[in-house]
Amino acid sequence: MIKFEVSGKSVEAYVAVPKSASGPGVLVLHAWWGLTEFFKSLCDRFANDGFVALAPDIYHGKTASTVDDAKRLSFKLKSPTVMKEISGAATYLRSHSAVIGERIGVIGFSLGGYYALGLAGLRPDDVGAVVIFYGTRTLNYRKTKAAFLGHFAEDDKWAPVEKARELEKRIHDAGKEATFHIYPRTKHWFFEADRPDAYDANAAHLAWNRTVDFLRSRL
Repeated sequence: MIKFEVSGKSVEAYVAVPKSASGPGVLVLHAWWGLTEFFKSLCDRFANDGFVALAPDIYHGKTASTVDDAKRLSFKLKSPTVMKEISGAATYLRSHSAVIGERIGVIGFSLGGYYALGLAGLRPDDVGAVVIFYGTRTLNYRKTKAAFLGHFAEDDKWAPVEKARELEKRIHDAGKEATFHIYPRTKHWFFEADRPDAYDANAAHLAWNRTVDFLRSRL
């Protein structure tokens, strides 16, 4: 874990660097469970594929194991504060000695997807690629400069297919590149291996390969 400063306050983050000691930067924004071991291991997985991955802890050390706990933690968040911390994480990642390339990628899961979409608008000159797992946000995407990749579940009360398609159309209408995939017979959190009630190994494998290919081609 490393620390960086935002408005005089310390924020922790997990960082993974590839064996090559350099690579494109990817900011990983965790779901409402917090910065759990799954999201740390995801950073390691990115590093194994040649990326420098950084995951900020927006819950500041707290994690949730149940939906009720996750709701309580997420409801306490103040969006302006979170955006400042995520932007600070992006600044730290951009300045990391191992990061190469003009722009970074951002990948967000559910709650993290909401903030990843916001960062694309807040930091258009820094964010070149955005990957969303089952998360949406209504914004004006015209000033973003990123390409977007979305992964959504077919059966999802939190991020239903119609909302995913609305977001995809909104991004297209803003003149930006967006490719959204709907994974049949899956539910919210289908990518997260520590969610046995929703995890789908085949869909997760396909989504990972698509994500890595997308990030490699855009960063």
